[in-house]
Amino acid sequence: MFEGTYTALITPFHDGLVDEAALRELVREQVEAGVDGLVPCGSTGESATLDHAEHERVISLTIEEAGGRVKVIAGTGSNNTAEAVSLTRFAQDAGADGALLISPYYNKPTQEGHIRHYAAVAEAVDIPIILYNIPGRTGVNMSPETIAAIAARAGVAGLKEAGGSLDHAMRVMQLAGDDFTVLSGDDSLTLPLMSVGAKGVIAVTANLEPAKMAAMVRAAAAGELEEARRMHRELLPLMQAMALETNPIPVKTALAMMGKIHDELRMPLTRMADATRARLAEVLAASGLVAN
Repeated sequence: MFEGTYTALITPFHDGLVDEAALRELVREQVEAGVDGLVPCGSTGESATLDHAEHERVISLTIEEAGGRVKVIAGTGSNNTAEAVSLTRFAQDAGADGALLISPYYNKPTQEGHIRHYAAVAEAVDIPIILYNIPGRTGVNMSPETIAAIAARAGVAGLKEAGGSLDHAMRVMQLAGDDFTVLSGDDSLTLPLMSVGAKGVIAVTANLEPAKMAAMVRAAAAGELEEARRMHRELLPLMQAMALETNPIPVKTALAMMGKIHDELRMPLTRMADATRARLAEVLAASGLVAN
C-alpha cells in the first residue's frame, strides 16, 4: 500500500508563523522530483510545537497542493490517545491517504498500553495507519511482538522503524507477515533494510535531494543493487549530515542555505551552532546543493 520514498516534510516558518507560500513551493518541488508521497507534521515537521490549528492547516495545505499526484501520510501522533484520535479523524476528513502515529512519548506506556493506544485510533478511523517506532525520542521501544499484535488489527498498514536495529526490523517482518509494510525511519539504513524486506523510507534527506532518494529506492526495489549501492554512497555524507544536530535543525538549516526557506525554528530548537553549520555547508557544497 505504501511503498517507495516518502519525504518527512519540514514546516517552514517566517516571523513565528507557518510560511504557507514556502510550504506550497516545497510540496510542488517534491512532487515534480518524483517522490511517492509526503509526510507532513511528523518529527521533522516540528509537530510538537504546532498548535492544533496550525497542525490541521499544514495537513490540509499539503493535501491540497499535492492534488492527488502523490500520497499524503499525515502525522497525527500524540502521547494523548484522545488527541491522536482527533487528529487522525481530521486527516481522514481532509483527504489524507494514511496517518503516521509516533508511539506515545513521555508517558512511557507498557507494551499493552501501546497496543491499546493504536487499537483506539485504528478503530476510530477508516484510513490506514502506520506505526512509528523511534525509542530515542519516546523512551520506549515497541517490541516486535507488540508491533505484530497491533499489525493484526484492521486498518494498521505498516511501520516506520527508526530504532537503528536490523535484527529488530527483521523480527517484525517475520512476525507481522508479508502484508505488513516496513519503511525505514533512518535514511542511512534504507538500503540495508530494503535488502531484508523493507519497502522504502520516510526520509529527511529527501527534503534536499528528493529525486536522488527516490531513484535509490527504486533501484533497490528493482533489485538493481549495484546502482542502489552507488547512490547510497553518493547520498551518505548528506544523510549523515542530517544528524549533526537534533532533527530537524540540520535539514532546515540546509534548506535555508539553499534559499528555499527562512532560517527559522521553534523553541526549544535553536539555531545550528557555528561549528556544525560550517560542516553542513561543506557537505552541501560537495553535494552541489550550494556554491563553494
